[in-house]
Amino acid sequence: MTPFTEKVINIIRDIPEGKVMTYGQVARLAGNPRAARQVSRILHSMSKKYHLPWHRVINAKGHVVIKEDDAYHAQILNLQMEGIDVDHRGKINLEKYQA
Repeated sequence: MTPFTEKVINIIRDIPEGKVMTYGQVARLAGNPRAARQVSRILHSMSKKYHLPWHRVINAKGHVVIKEDDAYHAQILNLQMEGIDVDHRGKINLEKYQA
């Protein structure tokens, strides 16, 4: 595992319940501000193995962006269960919920 991947995993693991981070924010904190897509790939491939709170990572505009219907709804439901308001478009208020 690369140092970047290890940092990403630790950052995502530490996102507090009821808060979200953006892919780019995670990438910056892990040391590579241009690696938001890599963060997405890490989440996709390692969330189950490392029990990551994948649902707490959203895009820079505050939207849930997963294309697959079941996963999209699962992410919204998980966020709502943590007290995060998600509107009908899958948007979250970053000012209020961003870690």
